[in-house]
Amino acid sequence: MRLTRRSLFWLKVVFHLIGVLPIVYLVLKVMSDNAGGDPVQYIIHYTGIGALNALVATLAISPLAKWSKQGMLLQTRRLVGLYVFAYASLHVLAFFSLDLLFAWSLFFEEVVKRPYILVGATAYLLLTALAFTSFNSIRRKMGRSWQKLHNAVYLIAVLGVVHFYWSVKSELIEPSIYILLFALLLALRLKLTKKRKYKASKTSQI
Repeated sequence: MRLTRRSLFWLKVVFHLIGVLPIVYLVLKVMSDNAGGDPVQYIIHYTGIGALNALVATLAISPLAKWSKQGMLLQTRRLVGLYVFAYASLHVLAFFSLDLLFAWSLFFEEVVKRPYILVGATAYLLLTALAFTSFNSIRRKMGRSWQKLHNAVYLIAVLGVVHFYWSVKSELIEPSIYILLFALLLALRLKLTKKRKYKASKTSQI
């Protein structure tokens, strides 16, 4: 069954609910004092995982649209991508406000002691650039350079999973799962890119 504009609208509503409800759940857990023995670390970890989950979903949309032959599904990428930025922003805000108490001097000390913070900060700066250039009006103005910039989503995926892997001390199963997921999605991306280049070369030869 092909997606219609009406079904696409409701699909976007579902995606919004999937993006918002975990935040509501987090707030309720914190307010009811059920966020574990260290609520600050729980919030930081929870929002970071939320950003990674949204990033996995964003990268999965293109191959899913190709496999299911639902081109309109691509119109949900910006929506899901902005949730990556939203969760990452909450992650950064929680770290600065709850862990560092907005002490910038502590941030630079932490970067020296824990390099994974610098990796995460780099990923967030790139993600911010993608979020603020994701709108159609900016896309038209940027032309071809827009696509080059937004290909940085794959670098963000690599930096994000490295940040997560380095940040955990003993529990490596969870970051390893994300490494496998991102590796699979990157491999699918390369496969799709090769197919497009092959078709383009065939077309030019006709």
